[in-house]
Amino acid sequence: MVSGDGPLPLVSVIVVNYRGADDTVTCLRALTEDVDYPRLEILCVDNASGGDDVARIKAVPGVKVIASETNLGFAGGCNLGAKHAEGSVLAFLNNDARPDPDWVRTAVAELRAEPGVAAVASKVLDWDGTGVDFVDAGLTWFGMGYKRHAGTALAEVPTAEHEVAKDVLFATGSAMFVRAGVFAELGGFDERFFMFYEDVDLGWRLNLRGWRVRYVPGSLTYHRHHATMSEVDAPDSGRETFLLERNALAALYKNLSDETLARVLPAALALAVRRATARGDLDATQLDLARGVGPAEVSPVEVPRTTLAGVLAVDQFVELMPQLASSRAVEQAARVRTDADLIPLLRKALEPAYPLERYLAAHEILVEAFGIDQVFGQRRRVLVLTGDAITERMAGPAIRAWNIASVLAGEHDVRLVTVNPVAAPPPAPFHVSAARKRDLTEPIAWADIVILQGHVLEMAPELKNSNKIVVCDLYDPMHLELLEQGKDAPDDRRAADLAGVTKVLDAQLERGDFFLCASERQRLFWLGHLAALGRLSPRLYDADPTTQSLLSIVPFGLSPEPPRRTGPGLRSTLGISEGDRVVLWAGGVYSWFDPLTLVNAIDKVREEHTDVRLVFLGMRHPNPEVAEMDIGARTVGLADRLGLTGKHVFFNEQWVPYAERQNWLLDADCGVTTHFEHVETTFAFRTRVLDYLWSGLPIVTTDGDAFADLVRSEGLGVVVPAEDTEALAEALARVLYDEEFAAACKERIAIVAQRFAWPKALEPLVTFCRDPRPAADRLPGAADLVVSEPLRGGELVRRDLALVREYLADGGPKELARRVAGRIRKVARRRG
Repeated sequence: MVSGDGPLPLVSVIVVNYRGADDTVTCLRALTEDVDYPRLEILCVDNASGGDDVARIKAVPGVKVIASETNLGFAGGCNLGAKHAEGSVLAFLNNDARPDPDWVRTAVAELRAEPGVAAVASKVLDWDGTGVDFVDAGLTWFGMGYKRHAGTALAEVPTAEHEVAKDVLFATGSAMFVRAGVFAELGGFDERFFMFYEDVDLGWRLNLRGWRVRYVPGSLTYHRHHATMSEVDAPDSGRETFLLERNALAALYKNLSDETLARVLPAALALAVRRATARGDLDATQLDLARGVGPAEVSPVEVPRTTLAGVLAVDQFVELMPQLASSRAVEQAARVRTDADLIPLLRKALEPAYPLERYLAAHEILVEAFGIDQVFGQRRRVLVLTGDAITERMAGPAIRAWNIASVLAGEHDVRLVTVNPVAAPPPAPFHVSAARKRDLTEPIAWADIVILQGHVLEMAPELKNSNKIVVCDLYDPMHLELLEQGKDAPDDRRAADLAGVTKVLDAQLERGDFFLCASERQRLFWLGHLAALGRLSPRLYDADPTTQSLLSIVPFGLSPEPPRRTGPGLRSTLGISEGDRVVLWAGGVYSWFDPLTLVNAIDKVREEHTDVRLVFLGMRHPNPEVAEMDIGARTVGLADRLGLTGKHVFFNEQWVPYAERQNWLLDADCGVTTHFEHVETTFAFRTRVLDYLWSGLPIVTTDGDAFADLVRSEGLGVVVPAEDTEALAEALARVLYDEEFAAACKERIAIVAQRFAWPKALEPLVTFCRDPRPAADRLPGAADLVVSEPLRGGELVRRDLALVREYLADGGPKELARRVAGRIRKVARRRG
């Protein structure tokens, strides 16, 4: 909660009156006299009550009265009040309710503390405070929203059910708060509902769009339930039943996904008819010829109004369907949450709700016949997009994308799609395919969550302005690599390429809902980038000051299973004997690496240890779109000049298939990675080091990156300065020939490796995908709650005089004239 008052938003309380002036006046006086909140606007909408209702309400001081010429119902009346409201928070209160003094203040504190909460559901008790009206929301599979524990004595409800704040599907319209910007974004209450379930529908839509609805017990009101309805209707008229039945079907039709609706709607319609006949105790077999054939009966059959209400509700739902279809299209296009995501908020979706014998029998039949007990359990759909080649020989980005897909496939339906032309994937427990730019529309439309790497967002521009949940994998800071990689290009081309890659990353940082990086160093780097782009806004910061829910560390991982030999390794393939000591370079050779110092170090080691061997696992990148870099040719050339090639240094031209790499790793005695000292190194995450951990190889690494810190602190090998041939030679000799030291390294490696197993490494992403939501600053309709009051009168004059003095002091009359001209142009543009 927010401590202290600080600046408070203006709250507009909207009360709808229809022929209930006695209750309404009592409610309005409680708002004006009892509620402890300094910035309150009170509006009362009169729904064409007639009589003296408007005059009596206008007599209450401090209330703005809005008289409607027609009865708009509760939904329309509330919307009319919202159009006249000036507050950034709207509060809806039934005219037969009495607010607690802290009703507003407590709700506002929640909205200020939780930017992801769109609406606050108040705790509602009966008039004397001993019985429950609203402390929780529930929804049945057939669309009936209901107040859990309603009508129960408060003393009989477990304390945890009514005294603890929680997320709910909807707030009761009798006492709720909603952000004005969000209410406007959603078009307010659906006026076709007239009354009943407009609050259920609104809450359902808010949740589908990623907002939360929060029950806050400290925001308390007391309610004379249906006091107004009792004045204008009779319990047996069937009118209330008609609205409840019709509106339940309407809410269901608008808000369920296509897959769920296809099963649920037929069953819901059938159940509505059975509910109607059961309610009226109607003999449903009276027209059945199987009962016997006698004289034809044509006289009217008496049908109870409670039965008629249900049948007419189905009829009028059908009548509304053409209108509802367009609303449904809007809601389905805007949703970011699945039906399965909302299951916890339904509470007990299979609750029959009506204790009627014939009805319960039909409920059981329909649930079984349509598989309703399974329908809400559909798996979330996750699309993983990569630009890297997916084959048996995969580089880092493809390996990472593959394992992301593999781990998430345990809980979700996953597709892995590469936009690279090279795609010949090994067998997988998930769907893998290649796609060109024009082919991405279908998988993106299919997905609930899109996880992307590299340049892929530029190939799917529809994602930039869509409401899809987008996860951006930033483990590879491409622009830092390009600083080193592009050194051989002309200066203008190099600058243009860097600007292009930076623009690609900026687009991801501006669009993403959740970001992945590989280390704490990277996290700090990307936080700075996000801050520079304005993403670390007050709204996002207030939602999570740690920013962990926006940017999480997901390092490159390794298999949770230890490596097991499945075929020949480097020794038999390259002709290296079993007694030789092998140093393995387990990855590509790129410009930002320093294999030259390594080759020179091997040359020194072999002077004393003739059995030393250095193996480069793969020289040619499996992705044909990755250009060959001259560092590879220079490395081969150096080894040739020193007479090491084929004797002490071995180059494997083609990358080893990913599923066979363990055979090469198991033939090695230590793993090595060497690089230059530059900014790329500072934020790099050398994925090959994970394979060294996986296979238990002592590590020799150049200082400066995140893994050097790990190797040093955990005692996993030796860290050496950049470009220091002597130190590197000594380190290699130590891990290769000091058996006691190597054994100690391996013992610690076995412990550290467990931290990097893929299921462990991907835990933040797995957690996010279980409850995915848009980032707080990307929620639809989000707006500032508290805005500065405009300066007026004397304050405005004093401000302008202070500015005049400041401009004269800074630059004299010329500066003053320049500023005045700028102000005039600004005002003109605003008015134009």
